[in-house]
Amino acid sequence: MKTLRMTIMMTLWVVSAAVAGEATIYYGGDIITMEGASPQYAEAVVQRDGRIAFVGSRVEALKKFGKQAKQVDLKGKTLLPAFLDGHGHMYNVGFAALCANLLPPPDGPGQNFDSIVDTMNTYKASKEGKYMLNKLGWIIGNGYDDSQLAEKDHPTAETLDRVSKDVPVIIIHQSGHLGVVNSKAMELLKIGANSKDPKGGAYRRDAKGVPTGVLEEGALFGALFPIIGKSDAEFALKCIEKGQEEYAKNGYLTAQDGRTTKEQVEALVVAAKAGKFYIDVVAYPDITLGTDYLIGQEYSPSHDYKKRFRIGGVKLTLDGSPQGKTAWLSEPYLVPPTGQKKGYRGYPVMSDEKAVGYVKTAFRNKWQILCHTNGDAAIDQYVKAVDAAEKAYGYPDHRTVLVHGQTLRKDQIPELVRLKIYPSLFPMHTFYWGDWHESSVLGEPRASYISPTRDVVDAGLTITSHHDAPVTFPNSMRVLDATVNRVTRSEKILGPDQRLTPYEGMKTLTDWAAFQYFEEDTKGTLTQGKLADFVILDKNPLKIDSMKIHDIKIIEAIKEGRTVYSKE
Repeated sequence: MKTLRMTIMMTLWVVSAAVAGEATIYYGGDIITMEGASPQYAEAVVQRDGRIAFVGSRVEALKKFGKQAKQVDLKGKTLLPAFLDGHGHMYNVGFAALCANLLPPPDGPGQNFDSIVDTMNTYKASKEGKYMLNKLGWIIGNGYDDSQLAEKDHPTAETLDRVSKDVPVIIIHQSGHLGVVNSKAMELLKIGANSKDPKGGAYRRDAKGVPTGVLEEGALFGALFPIIGKSDAEFALKCIEKGQEEYAKNGYLTAQDGRTTKEQVEALVVAAKAGKFYIDVVAYPDITLGTDYLIGQEYSPSHDYKKRFRIGGVKLTLDGSPQGKTAWLSEPYLVPPTGQKKGYRGYPVMSDEKAVGYVKTAFRNKWQILCHTNGDAAIDQYVKAVDAAEKAYGYPDHRTVLVHGQTLRKDQIPELVRLKIYPSLFPMHTFYWGDWHESSVLGEPRASYISPTRDVVDAGLTITSHHDAPVTFPNSMRVLDATVNRVTRSEKILGPDQRLTPYEGMKTLTDWAAFQYFEEDTKGTLTQGKLADFVILDKNPLKIDSMKIHDIKIIEAIKEGRTVYSKE
């Protein structure tokens, strides 16, 4: 079915290309331009040669472009600018799609240890499981979440030995910052009672100090990166194809690949040169993995696409996951994780000196830098680093981005304004982990202040709201719903004073997102001359009960006048 769908999409692409010069008039629904501080509607929008040729009345559109123009009746549906991905990992979305889905409901079957084992055993016998084992030599699952498991704990190596004792098994936490391996994997990785914790990470241990199989941060990446590094060109292309599919069907026609490895950059460049992209993809390579290969190359950091791909800058990571309790906080976690004492606050990935050095490298090269900072202590570190880099190599309009900002404090917001650090916040946490933040991670009042979108917008900062896929699916309507409603799984409103209006929430996906990408001149609003990147929804988010925004369906995604996804 997926192969057939992709064939259909590529056929649509070719057919569209064959009628270049023909104008298409969209009318008959709510056409939201996303221009200005309040909602503006148009009767019609016209695309020609991949650009928006007209926005206005249908009568005027017909007068200008003639009755020979193709006319598309929206039949009451809603059209607006396509979405730009505030922050995600497009390549890894494709990778995750090839792994066993261990996400908790409503996105997957991961309810308890038994369901994880059952899912993994079914997966290892499947076509995808056999493919992954053949390519990478491991049985891999993605998306388990200890906060949503009945046991309220991580599985262990002993748990995963029920999947296999002979083949290495790894499952990745939904946060992407922790994981679990089986005994065979621990043997291959040489993890034992005398193993020292790796730099920037940890092996979780039992009461006797023996590693349990749970890997934190650097320990996980040290195991996972070599596995992914085994992928060949065919596997990389499969990840890219599946990643694009997921983004397009959710209305994202500009996707981000954050923390890209050198090998993934190479794969993305190969795909671009081969003409494999039908949406725009912007990569931000991991600055800690070296930058020599980014300088003076055909695909060096730039604001210009080449065959729908560009390197937008670099990515830095300063801490871990709040729901996984590895984020670096200034105040202790409410309930410390297993093996940690009261007063535990998480930990940094690196020293202040190193953080300053990396940010200075970005500023010296005039590269946009995005930085993963969940804990407020990590945000303090980032602010110090940006301040030092600004003083040393400051340049106008750098549009530095703070990614996640889960525990951003109110007193830190003026510093973001001063340094022009633009937040990409993660209010989807209110749905997925809001109850967990309140009962175990942060407690009140910190839990209600996660991703404080209202205060940041009121401070005058241009923000985006993101999904961080594959941490969650790149579900644009769930992103919008969480930004507007902040409703937890238990249906509690977490931090009602930090909600945005539906229109502001849509701005974080369109107009404001285009600004963070330096693409405000070509995307984000329905403005004459901009790219004809559209998304069509079955309902208008501004006219329905806001609590039902997550039920809105993506009907069609149109990239520069060409349909790249159609639900029908």
